[in-house]
Amino acid sequence: MLQSFAFDEVHRNLYALQLTRTGQAAGDLCLNRLDYQGAFLGHMYLRGFGHGVSVGVQNESDGSVWIWTEAAARSGYGQGVTRFHFFDGAVRIGADVAIRYPIPGSTNNQPTVCMESRRLAVRYRIKGVPRYRIWDLDAFVARDYADPVADVAQTGAHPDPDVPFQGYALHGDFLYQVAGSAYATGTNPPAGHGNTYLSCLDITTGALLQRSRTEAGYSLTFREPEGLAVRRSPTPTLCLGLASGEEGARKFSVYTKNS
Repeated sequence: MLQSFAFDEVHRNLYALQLTRTGQAAGDLCLNRLDYQGAFLGHMYLRGFGHGVSVGVQNESDGSVWIWTEAAARSGYGQGVTRFHFFDGAVRIGADVAIRYPIPGSTNNQPTVCMESRRLAVRYRIKGVPRYRIWDLDAFVARDYADPVADVAQTGAHPDPDVPFQGYALHGDFLYQVAGSAYATGTNPPAGHGNTYLSCLDITTGALLQRSRTEAGYSLTFREPEGLAVRRSPTPTLCLGLASGEEGARKFSVYTKNS
């Protein structure tokens, strides 16, 4: 099932991370590449990488594309981060990539990238409490973690703290969050159009700037929010991923909201 997605705006591709049906405990992921019309362009497997909470795309002037994900899964979640090139049909394990541990003592490290500001963010936990740390992308690539741009608490994602966090995206000085659960009889019925909330943090202050419930895709069956991404061109647009359909035949949809 879809967990997160990101855009390669240079080559007009979309990368989507899915948990494999039997690999949640081990952190086994499938990374898919599609075009903007949804045509399937290939996939690769990432064994023991994590839950796929976020994914980032780094474009360089030489045409190279780096994919950033969590890595080194423990209890199904990546404890470090890594980057690699996409190769259709490839299978990667932790020994195949260079894993980074940028925040000593942290767990559940999950990266994303903003190419507008050339920054990389990592969502992480210290003693179980989630936070975000943001670096200059070039400094992070050079393994210079000493001077982050910002470090702020994860706050305000949902009015109910027990509702699951489902993803985030960085764009400039703003960090967008999504939280919500799948439709469930009684607690979150389809008739209520879901409990999904979008929110925005200012990374310069850590302040919650806005939070609102979204009914996007409310007519979908199952409907679980899974990931956020910002598409920069032709105008910055916040994109929400929604999983739907029956187990074993899940689909995902991407809905847009001007940011």
